[in-house]
Amino acid sequence: MAELIRVLIADDDPLVRVGLSMVLGADPDLQLVGEAGDGAQAVEAARRLHPDVVLMDIRMPRMDGLAATAELRRDGPRPAIVVLTTFDTDEHLLGALRLGANGFLLKDIAPTEILSAVRRAAAGESILAPAVVPRLIGYAVGRFAEGERDSRATRAGTVLDRLTEREREVADAVAKGRSNAEIGVELHMSVPTVKAYVSRLLDKLGCANRVQVAILVHEASA
Repeated sequence: MAELIRVLIADDDPLVRVGLSMVLGADPDLQLVGEAGDGAQAVEAARRLHPDVVLMDIRMPRMDGLAATAELRRDGPRPAIVVLTTFDTDEHLLGALRLGANGFLLKDIAPTEILSAVRRAAAGESILAPAVVPRLIGYAVGRFAEGERDSRATRAGTVLDRLTEREREVADAVAKGRSNAEIGVELHMSVPTVKAYVSRLLDKLGCANRVQVAILVHEASA
């Protein structure tokens, strides 16, 4: 019997917490181990309950999701932290990813997508919503003046030149927000092979997560 995936919800809106708990409760392989109404509670609960995945809102009182993410990452790479967002705070999202969040979810996505994202996060994947990846990347790249953008494009191109042809194909797929399973189908590779390639990409490119890989690819083509 597969081990249950333990999930902690951190959101200051009780209705959001109720909705998410109902979604998670419908899956027999997931276990809701706790809820938190602010970032400080989330940090305390995560350290006490040891969840596999934390669904973390950004805007919360007392301690926001960014500070809570940074605090938990001081303890190590676990649990996986997936940011919950309405996607009106691009800068906050990038901040969360730089601080070590494993990805983000839109609050209005379908329940099946939430369940899939929790499973993927527990398995060590980064969670990026393909529909909004272009906007996130566009924000990251667009923050720079034209001269600096050209300079960053040159540097990004130089970094990507370190990759083999196959590694670059995987990087391009990551930049489109593809999951490991989708990359496997697209490039005719097994999921374990895709995981190995992504790990190699992060190491070769000096990136902390898939978003940073995507930013490099988009900067190079800017």
